[in-house]
Amino acid sequence: MFEMTVNDINLIQNAAKRGFVHEFAENGLSLFTGHDQESSEISKVKSEVPSRIIQFYFCLEGQLVFNFSPHYQKQLQSGHYFFMYNPQKELVFDLIPDLGTKWAAAYTTVEKLHSLFVNEAEVLTFLNGENAAKPLYDERECSASVKWALESLFTSELSAASRKIFAKGKLLEVLALHFDRRSEDIEACPFLRDEKTRTQIKSAKNVLIERMTQPPSIAELALEIGISEYKLKSGFKEIYGNTVGGFVLDYKMNSAKAMLDSRNYQVSEVAYELGYGNPSHFITAFKKKYQITPKKYLQQL
Repeated sequence: MFEMTVNDINLIQNAAKRGFVHEFAENGLSLFTGHDQESSEISKVKSEVPSRIIQFYFCLEGQLVFNFSPHYQKQLQSGHYFFMYNPQKELVFDLIPDLGTKWAAAYTTVEKLHSLFVNEAEVLTFLNGENAAKPLYDERECSASVKWALESLFTSELSAASRKIFAKGKLLEVLALHFDRRSEDIEACPFLRDEKTRTQIKSAKNVLIERMTQPPSIAELALEIGISEYKLKSGFKEIYGNTVGGFVLDYKMNSAKAMLDSRNYQVSEVAYELGYGNPSHFITAFKKKYQITPKKYLQQL
């Protein structure tokens, strides 16, 4: 029987100027990115995806509308993504990005996932037993790590050959983050079974992002969201795989890298934008994270 692959995926835009880029398709992986900043009118992208292809649609900015039929639509808001798998039929639908929307579409095969996660059946639960024959449509919030991995695809300036390798690496990074069971395993931290506690910890994360330049202390944050310091620290580490302080530092460094990638900021400007009173402290933190100084990183862009 002929097996459909990621090379059989078609994305077709009904406009003279295409608002997306096919980054690559090889070895069971395929990636598209879209960000049409020049068009003055919304243009649909017709998507034709074979059955048994695992699909991811990320909305980094703006809004994506999925038009499955005249009577059924789903919206994907900024900062969220769809994880879709239908082993029963080909999916044909219109993908309609709002003007200026920044998005990415990634595809992989069942065989490729099994090769990536060898002897890790508990990771691919949607492919186990009876689940393997069932359609899956799931919406999730993009983690900070997923956002920055994908954002870098829109800010890097590489040769065509280098970009293909870079894009493939970013897609593998996103797959690793999506299937990381640590972020979903709440058994090791029993109080996380409580929905209220999980919601409070997610609120804490949002507070840290909003006040990244002057983050509250553990005690202040725990008091603000109405949770004990112990639950905050333990729950945050269990859900996000990092300490509160480590999360803030990583988020700052990812932000710094994106700002430098834009070529719109000098090193000192990035430091002050991120709340560093002394640029040397920023330089030390950046070098520890990326093994290169911000100045040398800028010179390599």
